[in-house]
Amino acid sequence: MKKAILSLAAVITLFALMGCNNRDGEVVTPVQAQTLKPMQQSWRGVLPCADCEGIDTSLFLEKDGTWVMNQRYAGANGHRTFASYGKWARTADKLVLTAASGEKRYFHPKGEALEMLDREGNPIDSRLNYTLQPVKAELPATPMAMRGMYIYMANTGLFTDCATGQRIVMKPDTLLEKQFNQMRRESGQAVLLELNGHFMVQVRSNSGSAERILVVDNDARFTAGKDCND
Repeated sequence: MKKAILSLAAVITLFALMGCNNRDGEVVTPVQAQTLKPMQQSWRGVLPCADCEGIDTSLFLEKDGTWVMNQRYAGANGHRTFASYGKWARTADKLVLTAASGEKRYFHPKGEALEMLDREGNPIDSRLNYTLQPVKAELPATPMAMRGMYIYMANTGLFTDCATGQRIVMKPDTLLEKQFNQMRRESGQAVLLELNGHFMVQVRSNSGSAERILVVDNDARFTAGKDCND
């Protein structure tokens, strides 16, 4: 008899808990399962600098999970411009940028803007402005050091980046194609390629759609017998 009473009490308790979580037809969804809102694709702002007048910073996010950042340091001795790239990931309250070098940067979405965080991903305790505002801009042409596997097939050069794993169509380059044919050991084999280059967007003539391609700026060199793990 006691067992029957205990079983009945357990059933009543279970239904009571279910009623709390679904009161008035409301379904409770865990925070981590909520859908993140789409993000703006490009931002720009002048970030504080310890030894210069400011860092004009542009950030571009790609839908394939990669990013490009262009930074122009303004100072009394002229301007210096650097570009970097890598993979991005997003949590409920942070945007995490992992560079090709492995270095991480953190930003916190504030509406459509982004607020830069410190190296540990925490808010920066400062009255200075660390915010990037949404803009519409073209990808920067600043050269970046890149490393990946190159192959030429179907009249197209393809570059698989070591840092992000992304395969990118390359702008036609006759000299690069000739060097590749001299370096490869067998048909269909990719060869390690290091270069300084940048991304640009071109429109496909057959479909009218836009695609991102890789342009070689300088210092392109092949290394036979090695890959991204070497």
